[in-house]
Amino acid sequence: MTDTVAIFWFRRDLRLSDNAGLYAALQGKHPVLPIFIFDIQILVRLEEKSDARVAFIHNTLSELKVELEALGSSLLVRYGDPLEVWKELLQNHQIAAVYTNHDYESYALVRDQKVQDMLVAQQIPLHTFKDQVVFEKLEVAKADGKPYTVFTPYSKVWRAKANETTLAAYPCEAHFDHFFRIQPLEIPTLESMGFQSSNRSIPSKTVAQNLIKNYDKTRDFPSLNGTSRLGIHFRFGTISIREKARKAGALNPIFLNELIWRDFYAQILANFPHVATGPFRPEYARIEWLNEESKFQAWCAGQTGYAIVDAGMRELNATGHMHNRVRMIVASFLTKHLLIDWRWGEAYFASKLLDFDLASNNGGWQWAAGCGTDAAPYFRIFSPMAQQEKFDPELKYIRRWVPEFGTAKYAKPIVDHKMARERCLAAYKAALKNEL
Repeated sequence: MTDTVAIFWFRRDLRLSDNAGLYAALQGKHPVLPIFIFDIQILVRLEEKSDARVAFIHNTLSELKVELEALGSSLLVRYGDPLEVWKELLQNHQIAAVYTNHDYESYALVRDQKVQDMLVAQQIPLHTFKDQVVFEKLEVAKADGKPYTVFTPYSKVWRAKANETTLAAYPCEAHFDHFFRIQPLEIPTLESMGFQSSNRSIPSKTVAQNLIKNYDKTRDFPSLNGTSRLGIHFRFGTISIREKARKAGALNPIFLNELIWRDFYAQILANFPHVATGPFRPEYARIEWLNEESKFQAWCAGQTGYAIVDAGMRELNATGHMHNRVRMIVASFLTKHLLIDWRWGEAYFASKLLDFDLASNNGGWQWAAGCGTDAAPYFRIFSPMAQQEKFDPELKYIRRWVPEFGTAKYAKPIVDHKMARERCLAAYKAALKNEL
């Protein structure tokens, strides 16, 4: 190909509408060739070869390709090391500029810097844009310019800044005639990348208005269809965060709060990158975890003898989803009852959750372990029994996932609640004695 093109690099933004970076590319001087790279550095770390997330990306790219081909263009998809793929692109195309949207994870930042260095060496500009969050980095900050580390004041400023301008859609459709015209291109098969299709059910990206309207009343009860389950779509950008925030603001402030939490944890990761590998509060690194492998495996398998915990883990293992309330319960149980390092649980969730997002997953686990940004004291320890009585009183959720509950076949508790609570308090107090 000898025509001069601009390239738009899809990553966590797999849609043609209301896409910040794509909109900028389509407004540029040169026709836009869209690309996607299946990053071998990421895929090689996935143990499950029928990983539903990879299949979801592949299916979504196939749909994007159909949309683009209806516009006379197509989607260039490559599999490999991103740097090697970009070397190939530079050899095969006359590239005037590259456009993409920000990614805030540590691996992505290093990767993108290497790609930018390569492009700059060829005098090709790389233009990047905010797209997967409403506000990023220090856009919502304290009066002194420092980042917020407590959610409530952050959310108040977030709401004050969110308006028709900040939540406005990017009208990409008005410039669809600026895609590069090209014959249909082939997408690498899942099999050629060492993966296979998945039979996991993917939640719809369309949610009934009544669900959002009643979200504050139903969201805590795992037996109800009371949550949006949009996480995978936010994770891979098949929906626009701006669009959902606009609608949520009009329908239910509690649901909007969940979207603000996404932004909050994203800015925590961006402003405090050490959280990706260690506690937000460094003093919590002194906790002496027990890290008993057998008890961790029982937790993973949903065989702890605590029904609400086991139901959650079995739901996760079977579907790639876990109800939001139950995520807090199982995370608290692992860290507080079993005294197992929160990073073990974080990594297990990362391997299983369809909607895995580093910032949100990390933030949730650090919240449960008490070492994150949350202002609540470390001695908040959920009672699995109390949580079960409050949020699944009729045992509908438990009966679905733990059918042997109440019979001799059900596992005996692997730890005594009272003893575990006292042990946890002692371990945390010993680690934090100079901080209290």
